[in-house]
Amino acid sequence: MRDALKIFKALADPNRIRILKMLELRPLCVCEITEILNLANSTVSKHLSILREAELILDEKEGKWVNYARNSTAASPYVRDILESTARWLTEDPQILADAQSAKKVNRDVICRR
Repeated sequence: MRDALKIFKALADPNRIRILKMLELRPLCVCEITEILNLANSTVSKHLSILREAELILDEKEGKWVNYARNSTAASPYVRDILESTARWLTEDPQILADAQSAKKVNRDVICRR
């Protein structure tokens, strides 16, 4: 039951749902996610930590960035089922659609130079 509870806890926050939906499009780094959500870097990092603990996302170091992506190779059937389900959820939600547009345009090279 512990694994299922971690997943439900991870899904219990709208910003974490938004992150999961953004990561359907492509991997993103913390600065890109922070830019889209308009939240503090530390807040986004905490959300990512909870998603990672639930094994819904993975992180991979690439140069100076850490990229976050949905865990498409999850061993847990709970994670696989939830990720398949969330891909079908909220497809017409205005906030999710706006986030998707932002995720397509956000550029880490520009953001990190500020």
